[in-house]
Amino acid sequence: MRKSLLFFIALCSFFTANLFAAKNLYLSYTKIPTNIYKNQKFEIKIEAMITTSKFTNINTKFLNYSNIEVLNPNSSWKKISEDKYENRYYFKVKSTNFTLPLFEVNLFNSNELIDQSILESLQIKHSNIGKIDDRYSNIVAENIILKAFKTKQYNNDNALTIIDLDAINSNLSDFKLKNVEEQGLSSIKEWENIENMVYYFVTPIFQKNLIFTYFNTSTNSFKEIKVPLILQNELVSTQTDLNPNDSTFEKYKKIAAIIVFVIFLLIYIWKRWRIVLILTIISLVVAVLYNLPNKKGVIKTNSYIYILPTKNSTIFFKTEKDERVEALEKRENFVKILGVDSDFIGWVKEDSFEEN
Repeated sequence: MRKSLLFFIALCSFFTANLFAAKNLYLSYTKIPTNIYKNQKFEIKIEAMITTSKFTNINTKFLNYSNIEVLNPNSSWKKISEDKYENRYYFKVKSTNFTLPLFEVNLFNSNELIDQSILESLQIKHSNIGKIDDRYSNIVAENIILKAFKTKQYNNDNALTIIDLDAINSNLSDFKLKNVEEQGLSSIKEWENIENMVYYFVTPIFQKNLIFTYFNTSTNSFKEIKVPLILQNELVSTQTDLNPNDSTFEKYKKIAAIIVFVIFLLIYIWKRWRIVLILTIISLVVAVLYNLPNKKGVIKTNSYIYILPTKNSTIFFKTEKDERVEALEKRENFVKILGVDSDFIGWVKEDSFEEN
């Protein structure tokens, strides 16, 4: 009888201790939209309050969602104060009938699960826009900046224009101009909530400008972007150069890489964690690679400059002499180049490029 009583007391103590065990992880939303629009890329910001220092990793899982894409599921948690961490997740709705995920956040010390919390999903309104606007480009964004534009004669009847756009919290991959037959995406890059896109289109040679609209989520209204279609030989000295090195996207990427390295370095100096040392080395390599100067070289006379790195791509123009260039990137058998003495940008076949 005595043994049974002791066993019952021990069992009650075990359940009581677990029932009233101190919780180490608390979750909350700090940013979530109240209304989103078709094809919009949007941000949800989550904060985690952690009441213990004995952990090595925070892991997030997305549960029970439908018709929505998580664009950065492996985003790392960032420390914002002594006991608070923050993460920003980006989503894109695929259908009006969608469900946001439940956020399951797990706190680990090595391989041991310390605590787990689930943040319930919220209801967000969804709206369709731009159905009757012939100038609407399918883009929803907090802001769009026309960084550069350049127009050149394509044939006797048409002109070819290349534009360089930066956008914040946007869906630039869905960009399309209505009533323009020949158009296409040259390149698109993304860094967290910033996207950069180079796009080309062909218009009648007599057309002097092209206007497209996008929906601005900061003002909840449509905004116009006007692209002057000025032939290259008519350009004035104030014309914006199509130089990706001046892109807001590139500047943010380089600065962010350095900041990430500095943060990891400071954490390692403070905590002396081996995993942080590895991340510090990796972030240093990334920061150095992003900030290295471009390779310099020469492209030969009569080299074709293409809009896209494909054999069937539209030819922008043919060089009349050897041109000094910077190599921006390489893709298969093509090199993206930027003219040093002449202001042009495009793709050339690799055998046309000679490195200095």
